[in-house]
Amino acid sequence: MRFAAIADVHGNHLALEAVLADVRAQGIDEIVNLGDCLSGPLEAGKVADTLMALDAVTVRGNHDRYLIESPADAMPSWEQHAYSQLAPRHLNWLRSLPFSAVYRDLAYLCHATPVDDQTYWLESVSPEGHVFVKPLEEIEALAEGIRFPLMLCGHSHVPRVIRLSDGRLIVNPGSVGCPAYSDDLPYEHKVEAGHPLASYCVIEKSADGWLPQFRTVAYDHMAMSRLAKENARPDWAGALATGWVR
Repeated sequence: MRFAAIADVHGNHLALEAVLADVRAQGIDEIVNLGDCLSGPLEAGKVADTLMALDAVTVRGNHDRYLIESPADAMPSWEQHAYSQLAPRHLNWLRSLPFSAVYRDLAYLCHATPVDDQTYWLESVSPEGHVFVKPLEEIEALAEGIRFPLMLCGHSHVPRVIRLSDGRLIVNPGSVGCPAYSDDLPYEHKVEAGHPLASYCVIEKSADGWLPQFRTVAYDHMAMSRLAKENARPDWAGALATGWVR
């Protein structure tokens, strides 16, 4: 039993296509998508068409929610460019996405945490802006009541696996399309992969339980960096070029 988990594509069509090609090359047929699909100064419409055709089990991320809840003239900056590329069919697809889902009665899926789409499940942020692994007790408290041995989340863009005291796993596959960003919630901080590669995870059921295999995939990231710069987002251009926020 093998499947792939993707998250946080953020409108990066070239990164998504490279990841899907890598998934197919390994003979994997099934994919789950953990949300934040379209927002960013890149190619939201193309990504929406690709994901809709993929028909993967998909949950809604906070940025997906902003695209369908906010008035167009009041959208945060990550949403404005993406929204201009979306047709009614794309918005209807976003509206159809659930907050959380279950994959084949095997794994629980959400974008961030089981109770909130804007909070990191596996990481904390200090008032000084340092991002670090959350204490196990806090991670486990958010997993209370979830009966599945495997739980998947995205949101932080950080590839990570946490084993709970009872053996359950929580896996974040990292970000397909956005290797670095800055945010002000709960405090000003940066998340940086330190490389421009696309990230995702292959998850396999073995005799010893679930085994996550994190993968990185090269693609023409400089083309996406140039597009972000053309769309007046030098911060995205730098992040896509290097994997750092500068």
